[in-house]
Amino acid sequence: MASNEIPSNEIHTPVLLERCVELLAPALTKPGAVLVDATLGMGGHAKAILSRFPELTLVGLDRDTEALAIAEERLKGFAGRVHLVHTVYDGIGDALDGLGITEVAGVLFDLGVSSLQIDRVERGFSYSKDAPLDMRMDGTAGLTAESILADYSERDLKRIFQDYGEEKLSARYAKAIVEARETIPFVRSAQLVDVITKATPVAIQRLGHPAKRVFQALRIEVNQELAVLERAIPAALDRVQVGGRIVVMAYQSLEDRIVKRALAAASGSTAPAGLPVELPEHKPLFTLLLRGAELASDEEKALNPRATPVRLRAAVRLRRAAA
Repeated sequence: MASNEIPSNEIHTPVLLERCVELLAPALTKPGAVLVDATLGMGGHAKAILSRFPELTLVGLDRDTEALAIAEERLKGFAGRVHLVHTVYDGIGDALDGLGITEVAGVLFDLGVSSLQIDRVERGFSYSKDAPLDMRMDGTAGLTAESILADYSERDLKRIFQDYGEEKLSARYAKAIVEARETIPFVRSAQLVDVITKATPVAIQRLGHPAKRVFQALRIEVNQELAVLERAIPAALDRVQVGGRIVVMAYQSLEDRIVKRALAAASGSTAPAGLPVELPEHKPLFTLLLRGAELASDEEKALNPRATPVRLRAAVRLRRAAA
């Protein structure tokens, strides 16, 4: 087996595939349509969509070089219609400029940590298996969970646990980590889990794994996920052509809040309060395709447990802003 291949039994079913196709389809059937899969992963959504739209061109973005290699192998049957770019998804504008593409018919975001990253124990994303404290989505980047735990102050550790993990015991955990690293540096996930568990009251341990939110917070900080997303959604919206669509799947409340705000801003009127008549230049640029966030059905969750926390949002461009 080649290094850029992965066993078929390790390739997971794409989340909400049929619903994503349904929402994007009206835009993808147009001649010359281009879809940006901003979080390509192993290419599950991309492969299915390319199969269904034989004239579609796909631009796939991912920061994970291992994922890109696997996706390239899976999508080789669509040669000539696929452009893969190694970039974080807030680089969508530069990626499209590099390909000479001005506007696109659709953009798909499938946020959060990928199946590949979770399942590769050595990547260090899981608190349930001992591994190096890495957590980089892009293995070529510099910052790791190990360096954060070694270098961040107690105050900064508390901040990221609180802001990115919404962890109520953030202060307790930050203090325990700073004290523990005086004796031995954190290099393995099991070390961190042990310190967190010992710092957690037994009653709270019964409510779920005490390390879950800390690991989420470290992952977000390592990869700057929320800061990137704040830039990425407006950048993607800017490239969607009239009649084009954007579909976003988020898996935790912090991500979904950013997506909700960006889509609400794009789909709202800019008319000043009290203006008796809405002028054309104040009309919304987009309209929402869904009321609120759509959740996976019970059937979807049963078939694909990874869909359980998903929140789906979508919008279509109505017009371009006046120059």
